[in-house]
Amino acid sequence: MNPAVCLNNVTAGYDCNIVFTQLSLEIDTGQFAGIVGPTGCGKTTLLKTILGVHPILSGQVLLNGELIKHSGQAKKIGYVPQLGSVDWSFPVTVEEVIMMGLYTNKHLWPWPSKEERERVRDLANKLGIYNCLHQHIIHTSGGQRQRAFLARALVNNPQLLVLDEPTTGVDIKTQHAVLHLLGDINSEGITILLTTHDLNAVASHLPWVICFNNGVVAEGRPRDIFTNEILTKTYGGDIVIVKHGDYFLIANSTPLYLSREAP
Repeated sequence: MNPAVCLNNVTAGYDCNIVFTQLSLEIDTGQFAGIVGPTGCGKTTLLKTILGVHPILSGQVLLNGELIKHSGQAKKIGYVPQLGSVDWSFPVTVEEVIMMGLYTNKHLWPWPSKEERERVRDLANKLGIYNCLHQHIIHTSGGQRQRAFLARALVNNPQLLVLDEPTTGVDIKTQHAVLHLLGDINSEGITILLTTHDLNAVASHLPWVICFNNGVVAEGRPRDIFTNEILTKTYGGDIVIVKHGDYFLIANSTPLYLSREAP
């Protein structure tokens, strides 16, 4: 079986700024993986490269063994952007946000079929946002907004789900709810790749982690690669790791709480 994502010696950047050089990386089909690293280290550029929306300077990007040259070829990818980049004043309901995920070059937008409307309602019910389908998106909570955009990404039944900082801007309870939900989605066979700054949430929920800083520093299970040496190399600063049985905490100063290792 081909990996869900395969980057072969990929170099990417902006104008004269090269973000990463000759990057090789594979994401196994069915994997639930997180990319962690400091701000500005190239995580979002990596996601955009996989999505086909950021041109590469050299190398190859393959999805399920198929060479990707532009975003139109990556229709089997669901994408959830950083919610901080969304214009919440745009006059749309939660239902309309989800239906945006139905758009393709062949779809007669904005007239979804009866079957597509049923798909939207079923997905909203599954994600716990059915009761707010007709609310303006600005009148929903952070968790409801995240679920709405997650539904938008899932409505076309993608094989790969890509999320950029899905737990940013929400409280701890919502963070864990979103990650539990992603775990459930992954158990249905969808490969998931996300970026995040929350190392403790990653340790608690994700089975596979990629430490990234303009290239792959290390990858593996959190319990194996969340070491002082690897995290210091990734972030460029001293990292405190406190372990207690099946629990450990990662911090750059005073420990706040303990996270249980992902299985």
